Amino acid sequence: MKTGHPRRRLAVAITAASMLALTACGGSGFSESAEDGGGEAAATDAPVSVLIGSSGDAETEAVTAAVDSWASESGVEASVIVASDLTQQLSQGFASGEPADVFYLSTDAFAGYAANGSLEPYGEDLANKDDYYPALREAFTYEDQLYCAPKDFSTLGLVINSAKWEEAGLTEEDIPTTWEELADVAEQLTTEETVGLGFSPEFQRLGVFAAQAGGGLITDGEATAASEANVEALNYVKQMMTDGVADYSSNLGAGWGGEAFGKGLAAMVIEGNWIAGAMTNDFPDVEYQVAELPEGPGGKGTLQFTNCWGIAADSDNIEGAKALVEHLTTPESQLAFAEAFGVMPSLQSVAADWSEQYPELEPFIAGGEYAQNLPAQQGAADVLGELNSQLESLESSDPQQILESVQPLVETIATQ
Repeated sequence: MKTGHPRRRLAVAITAASMLALTACGGSGFSESAEDGGGEAAATDAPVSVLIGSSGDAETEAVTAAVDSWASESGVEASVIVASDLTQQLSQGFASGEPADVFYLSTDAFAGYAANGSLEPYGEDLANKDDYYPALREAFTYEDQLYCAPKDFSTLGLVINSAKWEEAGLTEEDIPTTWEELADVAEQLTTEETVGLGFSPEFQRLGVFAAQAGGGLITDGEATAASEANVEALNYVKQMMTDGVADYSSNLGAGWGGEAFGKGLAAMVIEGNWIAGAMTNDFPDVEYQVAELPEGPGGKGTLQFTNCWGIAADSDNIEGAKALVEHLTTPESQLAFAEAFGVMPSLQSVAADWSEQYPELEPFIAGGEYAQNLPAQQGAADVLGELNSQLESLESSDPQQILESVQPLVETIATQ
């Protein structure tokens, strides 16, 4: 059992000087002009605006430095706009006919904008498109066409409190690799003050068990919410809650799993790699270790969360926007962003370098090989909201009834 706290600080800011040292794109992999016969818009000297939703100063400074570096090399003016409400400002930009040229685009917003023609479908032109994790490409594919470059991603893993693990007499060999072992160590870790396993009351966490059972809400375009695999998964979670060895962070008096973990209310939690920054900033004295989630009846499974670099179809400089995205997704840029604000590179070829830099967090990026996407079709957010409202009472409800009640809702979005 590793007892050393990962002291590497993922939330530190990258200075403009260090970002400017990154290798700038010497040329774009995209066609520079419509005259090339590819039918693409010609490059212009029109400025390129970049709209982002930032997690804080570190992310803002890192992205701004990378954009400034590209602008300096390319001679094209470029600027970063930090949204106070990314969803609203992106929508307003499209409605007014003056959207940002490049922007963060979430999976739940992607399908709608792809369907109404708001997005430039540049993804198939990416020279490195095959280097992105398959599930990340899938997340931003519409009508069999990759629209945009996944900018980074996060997965869920098992985060373990080192001190509580040792107090329970557990060792490295006891790290759970199966559901049975997870329930067993959760029981051993449970005390009057601490529950063995904690998680947020939502499918965005419990969905890992569905994946491990071989399930999911949508499978190969078909609604499978009420599948036997999903029922088995929720019954497993319910049993642990009934046994008192697992509980929701909200029931423990915490706003999310990371807070429950940091306060010692849960000895283990299911959370994403963003927990590293939260622990460094809010609970620096809590030592912990990360492990891959245990396998279920269907094998390994976790969930992933991602955004892409969207480009507006109405951009005045589409080729410039493409070249900028190419720069922002180089291995050098992705590793710099990882150091600045804790994200994981979306390029498979960078995984080994990232793992070497952050070995204590390697289980998170290992999950990229088998992670599932949450449904992202139009209306999916509302369906997940309804499912989550019912999952709040999972311990006192019938999992099969919960899933059967949302099955028709999933059917309405599955084929979109």
